[in-house]
Amino acid sequence: MNGQIVVVGNGMAGSRLVSELRARDRNLRITVFGAETAQPYNRVLLSNVLAGVTAPGDIGLTDPAWYAANGVDARLGREIVAIDRVRKTVTCADGTVTPYGTLVLATGSAPVVPPLPGLDAEGVVAFRTLDDCRAIIRMADGAESAVVVGGGLLGLEAARGLAGRGLRVTVVHLGGHLMERQLDAEAGGVLRRTIAGLGVRTLVGARLTGAPTAGGRVTGVELDDGVVLPADLVVLACGIRPETGLARAAGLTVDRGVVVDDRLRSVDDPDVHAIGECAQHQGTVYGLVAPAWEQARILADLLTGGDARYEGSRQVTRLKAAGIELAAMGETGLGDDEAEVIRFADPARGTYKKVVIRDDRLIGAILLGETTTAGTLTQLYDRAAPVPSDRLALLFQGLDPATPADTPVRMPDAATVCVCNNVSKGRIRACWEAGARDVADVAAETRATTGCGGCRDTVEGILEWLGTQEVTFPTRSGRR
Repeated sequence: MNGQIVVVGNGMAGSRLVSELRARDRNLRITVFGAETAQPYNRVLLSNVLAGVTAPGDIGLTDPAWYAANGVDARLGREIVAIDRVRKTVTCADGTVTPYGTLVLATGSAPVVPPLPGLDAEGVVAFRTLDDCRAIIRMADGAESAVVVGGGLLGLEAARGLAGRGLRVTVVHLGGHLMERQLDAEAGGVLRRTIAGLGVRTLVGARLTGAPTAGGRVTGVELDDGVVLPADLVVLACGIRPETGLARAAGLTVDRGVVVDDRLRSVDDPDVHAIGECAQHQGTVYGLVAPAWEQARILADLLTGGDARYEGSRQVTRLKAAGIELAAMGETGLGDDEAEVIRFADPARGTYKKVVIRDDRLIGAILLGETTTAGTLTQLYDRAAPVPSDRLALLFQGLDPATPADTPVRMPDAATVCVCNNVSKGRIRACWEAGARDVADVAAETRATTGCGGCRDTVEGILEWLGTQEVTFPTRSGRR
């Protein structure tokens, strides 16, 4: 294709697109702008950094030398402030103008900050970027108590991380139960009990009205019933909003996100594309990494002469917090009058399981506290495959020998192990047969484990199992 590809945004979607493009064509002219000065990093793992189990330097997605080595013009810390679709240029905050042949918007999202008094005070941080994470860690040092505003995925991960640092943590959530977008009310109640056992208090149905301050520093939060919760640190995890200002100012159609077609093109301009959290496809804006990376792969194919189409993504959510196992997918809020629903609940042990079936297909599932069948459910959900006649086998591993399970011996090669990067057991086996012997080797070849990290134990289990087989293959060094 002719002309320069300019990517605006160097986060998880933009950086993946750049690497996918370069893997397909060494001669493309690629320029990528990143508003952050940092090299692209895995935003999904920020909660691990906050918890202290991962160092900030260990969540990078691209080696700093990669751009130069691969002929990519990377302009980090350079924010684009305007798009001229007539002249086909983008303008940087420093005044420089760069022409494009194809423009890709991967501008991501910004945190929602409620317009309430006190939320601009010292000690209040919106949890979104690596700099935010560093600020929270710095403020947590010496603090005794924290309030996390928002009981969604990010808020609970932040709360668990702060509790692990020894702070007294309260989660204030406006919704009627935790993670209401992914869980039903009963699962939300079990989750609330589970995190209470981990030292995190939660208040649901609680509306924030402001944050009292003293000397310019936050001292707590105030609720609409007049209750004041003391806090040395307030973390805002109230949701995200797609960054669409550039697109809107350029005259592109914007709803919640930049509206794109099945080729991930703006519906107004075939030379402008959008992917990731800023893109809206068939009415949906995706806020998870797997859809963003799927979009990046498909767009890279299209921009290098392929004929792929994006048909939407199935979303699987995993909560990454020490002491909590949670996987949820699809339509989890349906009841017995709307679908076939199978449930198991043991709140005292923090266990809740639910599968939702319609027309003999899995359309939703929740696994909380025990997730050994998550791989099976994900495979059935992704492929819209018929479910087994023994429904309990979907909840409890080992009930039906004909059902694929999360053990390497019984897991079929077609089973998806890494949802974020769409890596099957078969691909991991192929890596092992080519000489890969540890997770790092597999990650280098397939990117498995580099998304949310939730599949790491499964990948390790597959490698351990392969290592016990009688047939041996060369290692990467050629040794047996």
